[in-house]
Amino acid sequence: MANLVTKWSSWAPYTQSLLRITSAIMFITAGTMKLFAFPVGMPPNGETAQLMSQVGIGGILEAFGGLLLLIGLFTRPVAFLLAGEMAVAYFQF
Repeated sequence: MANLVTKWSSWAPYTQSLLRITSAIMFITAGTMKLFAFPVGMPPNGETAQLMSQVGIGGILEAFGGLLLLIGLFTRPVAFLLAGEMAVAYFQF
């Protein structure tokens, strides 16, 4: 059992990086959809969000926060901010 714990503990940095990169890509995709209509626009008509609306500010946070997560810069504060944004979105919608 101790050998199994040691084996998985050595993989921790790799799995954390994989989770960080995957989360960053998901945030970037959602943010660019809202800001730039890339890869597709927002439903139902494929447009972009108004920049100073709640959805537009969410898109800014997601796109640029996801970029910061992807490159590994300020990961803890950015993750805290994005978690708060997702909590607001969860309770509103």
